[in-house]
Amino acid sequence: MSNLTDKIVLITGVGKGSGRTLAQAFAERGAVVAANDISPINVEQVVDEINSKGLRAKAYIEDVAKKVGVQNLINQVEDDFGRIDILINHAAVEPKVSVLDMDEWDWHRVLDVNLTGTFLMTQSAGRLMREQGGGVIINLISTNQDPATHEAAFIASMKGLEAFTDQAARELSLHGIHVYAVENTADTIVERVFRILDATEA
Repeated sequence: MSNLTDKIVLITGVGKGSGRTLAQAFAERGAVVAANDISPINVEQVVDEINSKGLRAKAYIEDVAKKVGVQNLINQVEDDFGRIDILINHAAVEPKVSVLDMDEWDWHRVLDVNLTGTFLMTQSAGRLMREQGGGVIINLISTNQDPATHEAAFIASMKGLEAFTDQAARELSLHGIHVYAVENTADTIVERVFRILDATEA
């Protein structure tokens, strides 16, 4: 998929970090970026920056940890552009709380966003991609955490995400959908993602 011109790329968690970087990189390569975040403040700024360059992006404000929010997001993008060619699951939360001090809400929120959110997005976008005849889903995973930094919930969600990605790749390949896990390393994330896309026929 070396030619990204007019491809519809949905990226979650665009308001910060690698999501922001990838949104700008895809737009610069001619893709149409559907930029999602739970808060409008940062994501709308990213979209405005992209559009001010004569490139194409639109903001979508939904909570990907909620099934209704995910369904609304996928429906809105399909209504606007007719398809989704590439999904980048980037949205994540990472509270730094020790196991002994962690509130149950923090635990559930991490798993809800990082793991359940990716499942819901993969399921809903995957159904649309199946109808289209294929697509690409990339899950950004951080696995190089320092175990001394109180990351129990985050690490648990990333390990689960690795296993989920492996299984989703097997199941969705039957429908022409390629599913990958990419290490979310800030200085090389664009290179890693585009290397995968260049090697993918979709």
